[in-house]
Formats: sequence, C-alpha cells, structure tokens
Amino acid sequence: MKGKNVYAIMLALMLVMSVATTGGGPALAATVTAIPGAVQQSLSGTVPGVTQQIAAEVPVTALETTAEAAVLMDAATGEVLWVKEQDKELPMASVTKIMTLLLACEALDQGRISLNDRVTVSENAWSMGGSQIYLEPGEEMSMEDMLISIAVGSANDASVAVAEHIAGSEEAFVEMMNNRARELGCRHTKFANPTGLPAENHYTSAYDMALILRQALTYKQFYKDSSIYRYDIRGGDFVLWNTNKLLKWYNGVDAGKTGWTNDAKYCLAATAKRDGLRLISVVLGTPEPRSHFRETMKIFNYGFSRYEAVHFAQRGERVKTIKVGKGTIDQVGVIAAADIAIAVPKGQKQNYRGKVLLPEEITAPLNKGQKVGDFILLEGQKEVQRIPLLAQNQVSRASIFRQMHKALDQVF
Repeated sequence: MKGKNVYAIMLALMLVMSVATTGGGPALAATVTAIPGAVQQSLSGTVPGVTQQIAAEVPVTALETTAEAAVLMDAATGEVLWVKEQDKELPMASVTKIMTLLLACEALDQGRISLNDRVTVSENAWSMGGSQIYLEPGEEMSMEDMLISIAVGSANDASVAVAEHIAGSEEAFVEMMNNRARELGCRHTKFANPTGLPAENHYTSAYDMALILRQALTYKQFYKDSSIYRYDIRGGDFVLWNTNKLLKWYNGVDAGKTGWTNDAKYCLAATAKRDGLRLISVVLGTPEPRSHFRETMKIFNYGFSRYEAVHFAQRGERVKTIKVGKGTIDQVGVIAAADIAIAVPKGQKQNYRGKVLLPEEITAPLNKGQKVGDFILLEGQKEVQRIPLLAQNQVSRASIFRQMHKALDQVF
C-alpha cells in the first residue's frame, strides 16, 4: 500500500512539474459557427487587434441630400454604406463637442478625472459666446453637470472649463483633440477649439466625424449624457433642453450632437439602433433650420430599409469558455473585445459564417482582458473581420500543493 502511495505522489509531482506551452497551450482549435450576413469592412477597429478588410469604393445610389457632405456608417464595423463627399473639409460648429466629450470619457475611464470633481470656471471659459450656461469666473460645478451641459445644452463655457480641467489649458486640450483625431485615422480634420465656435483651421469631414462618433459610442457615459432630453442644473434654476430633437422625433436615435453657425450651417452627427442594427449618420452644411434633422431621418430610413443586423455578441459578452491549466480555477470565460456584428444587405445572410479560434487549454497565470484567441468572420473562405477574444477574469497560478492535490484527484 505504501508503495502505491509513493508511486501516486511521484506521478502527481511529474504532472505538476511538466512544462506547459507558454501563453495558450497547444495549437488553436477552430470552432465554426454559422453566422448569417456581412458585407466587406472598410475600417480597422479602434480596439487593438481588430482587423477588417478594406472595401471597394462605395457606389453612389439613389439617395439625394441637401447636405454638402454626408455619410451613413455601420457602427459595428465602420463600413460606409452610403456617402456624399465624405472627405470634403467643412466647418462643423458644435458637432466638435463630440471630440470634447470623447476625451472627457477617456479621462474618466483612465481615472484621471471623476464625475465628482469640482470644475472651477476661468475667465477664459466665462468669456465664451454662443450657447452657454452663463458660468461666472470662479464658479464651481461638478464634472458630471459640466459634461451634461455640453452634451445636452451645447454649452461653450462648460466645454472650455472641462478642457482646462483635463489638460491645464484650452490650447493643450486642443492639441489632445488633434492627436486623438490622427490616432483614429481622421485625415481631414483639424481642431482650433473645443467648442466649434468659428475659427481659422477648424474643420472636419463627414467620414472623419463618423469615426469620432463611433469611438465615443464605446463609452456608456457618452450614451448616458447625450441621450438626456431635459436636465436641471443649479438646483432647478436653469433648465437644459437637448438640441438633438431626433431623440423624440425618430425611433431608435439615442445619441449624437447638433451644430450650427453661419459658416457651418446646420450639422448633425447621430446614431440610431433598430432590431440590433446600429447606424451612424453625419450631415454637414444643410441649408435651413431643421434640415439637418430631415436629412438625417432620410439617411437613416435608407439604411434601415436596405440593411439588417447580423449579430453574434456584444462587446464584453461571453462567447465561450476555455480550460485553464495550473490555475486556481479550471476554466475561464472568453469575451469579445468589440461588437461581433455587421450590417448586411437584406437577403445575403447565408453567405457568411464565423470561426472561433481558441487553444484547448491555456496555462495560468492569466490576466483579465488578456487575449486568448480570435473570432473570424468569413465570406465564404475569405476573412473579412477578426475580433480578439479576451479572458473575462484574472486567474492566478495555483500553489504547488493545490496542483498536487488536483493531480492526485485525477489519478484516483
């Protein structure tokens, strides 16, 4: 009996001390999942590791708009579904504030600012004209109320106050805006201020603004703030009404930003979601009051009538589980790093499928958010999109005694 016990212990030690394949075990095993529908992507994702094939030039179809430039984009993939003068450089008025809000959301996500921060108003912020909440020099307001004032009331004074709070000066914040635009692949955008007030060398393109809005949509705080229709500040003494009337007028619209100046005319960047399909519309330079709403509704109608969503998983949703070797737990969930979804011309779903590439086992330790595999979207045998799959939780390496115990359990 003693001999058997000694043999079992020696066998367990051999199992524990065996060398595991670093970073993911044996060769990747492919699980093929039939997924209806996709069109070829035109934009690499903003999530690291997301790749998409470049689409052919978007054909001009029978849709007319009075906007000087306009884009309809699939929010999940960045695919351009319809376009008019997508790279034309135009002023965008307060649509600028989408970038201001994006940088604020990123600062919140990184812990550099808090919604509870008290933002002190400078004379520079106080001096802003146009739409405002009439901040006074030295006045303090919470970061949360400041961001809502920007998103809902399009407040120029709040935009500058937030910019100074985040970057130290308006000029430094503008530099951050331009750097971020370049990182997002915006080739026809330059910012001169965080407000959109008329200024030299302040412009964007419909396509670039769609990219910026698409990135902003990855933050729940942006949705939360820009979807508010009415908000009271200063204890109810000042009421803000959202300038984006499509929140009430068009089914599915839940975020976006309007803009108007004499030079820019009427502008709107908005997003709408119906039956799982999320679209982005940008119109720049529409001529008369409310025309930016009319043209955006026309573009959304076009998109929702011609396309439908193929949806596999939302960003952060569990796709599969994977075995973990030498860990404190035996398996971990695998989540999508970005939305696994695509806009598909109606009637073409059967041409597309998905493939999950994961190792059979991965060895601890494992960090939360660590890449463990990929989800590949295929058109026939052609890869059109690749989304990283991430570990849902951290898994620590088990102690030598726990590994021995697990090995003994397997033997007996």
